[in-house]
Amino acid sequence: MQRLLVLGLNHTTAPLDVRERLAFNAGQCEAALGQLREKFPGIEAVLLSTCNRVELYIARPLHGSPRQEEVAEFLADFHQLQVDSVRPCLYHKSEREMVKHLFNVACSLDSMVLGETQILGQVRSAYDLAVKVNVTGSLLNPLFQRAIAVGKQVMSQTPLAEGRVSVASAAVEYASRIFDHFSDKQVLCIGAGKMARLVLKSFEALAPKKLIIANRSEEPAKVLAEEFRAEVATLDKLDDLLSQVDVVITSTGSSRPIITAAQFSKLQRKRRFKPIFIIDIALPRDVEPGVGELENVYLYNLDDLQEVVSKTVAGRRESIDKASAIVNGAVHEFVRAHRVRILGPMIEQLYKRYHAVAQDELNRTLQKLPNATEAEKEHLQDLARRIVNKLLNEPVQALRRADDTHPGGGDQYAHAMQHLFRLSEALPVEEAGDDDSTETTSNE
Repeated sequence: MQRLLVLGLNHTTAPLDVRERLAFNAGQCEAALGQLREKFPGIEAVLLSTCNRVELYIARPLHGSPRQEEVAEFLADFHQLQVDSVRPCLYHKSEREMVKHLFNVACSLDSMVLGETQILGQVRSAYDLAVKVNVTGSLLNPLFQRAIAVGKQVMSQTPLAEGRVSVASAAVEYASRIFDHFSDKQVLCIGAGKMARLVLKSFEALAPKKLIIANRSEEPAKVLAEEFRAEVATLDKLDDLLSQVDVVITSTGSSRPIITAAQFSKLQRKRRFKPIFIIDIALPRDVEPGVGELENVYLYNLDDLQEVVSKTVAGRRESIDKASAIVNGAVHEFVRAHRVRILGPMIEQLYKRYHAVAQDELNRTLQKLPNATEAEKEHLQDLARRIVNKLLNEPVQALRRADDTHPGGGDQYAHAMQHLFRLSEALPVEEAGDDDSTETTSNE
């Protein structure tokens, strides 16, 4: 038996400074999965790390490791953090609730931006990496494949993705509160990734005077500049650029701030203290919080944008309900199929054990009936088989239905059955019988 578990944090449970300290880049994800498998052999794992969440999905042996606290310690230790500093922000879910959570994540029902499609690709990438590192198997493979399929179904069969308020549109809304027009404004985009492109697209609609793209690698910046008819600049000119622009969009993969309070403070006089709007959508953050405390600097990060985005939830209840109905149905189907995969070997072992016991007792009886005909022997064989099937039918059906009436009850029933029917023990030699006499499907 295996147990499904997810432990993590997201934008609703952890502030930005905690999320950025616990975030994993691609290289760290691969290293962490390898370390996890080495520390807990036999488990399956997928690590999902985005700007709004860090989650570790695990399939482990029933009553085995890692447990909730061990996962929390692993996440904290990897980043050289004290577990007490992150524990209050962590949530954990198991079995059915873990499945439902993953499906909600893949469908963007758990996202800061309801209906955003980027998370589905992030879930797929996290799963693909886990497959590459060889830390998935018979449990997480079907689970994540189904989650990705459900995400696609929600996006194609519901209007959840229509009319969504995104981080990009929220950024434009904030900018419009600061500047009443943009025809004379210059916009600097630092970074050339997907998030930068989304925000840049929204600002393009405002028709600013100039768009400038600065990136460490020149080629991605050129591609983005061609799309938005922008100029390309190098990051070694960053101070000069910050001295002249009115809006800054920054989303790089830097592990430390690229704009500091001390750095920007020196530029204030050169800027003549003109207002500047900075939207930092990087994780870890590209801009030190202290920059926002300087005069006429309006700094917004992911948590600030959440306030605007969250206001749209109430107005999209119908779309959310339709998506949730799809998720709930998919969860029920998956849990039932998962239970069948897990219980199948146990039920087979149960029937095999007690058909063997019945066969052994029948053989003893037949030794005392030397005059029994072949027909009589066949009748006794059938009688023994029918008695075993009838005795086991009700407990087996109760085991199969356990999760329908009591979520999580299947594990309790299975654990009890293992002990009551001695399924964790090897079949004693004296109980051995003819395997041809076992039948696992008859309810006679």
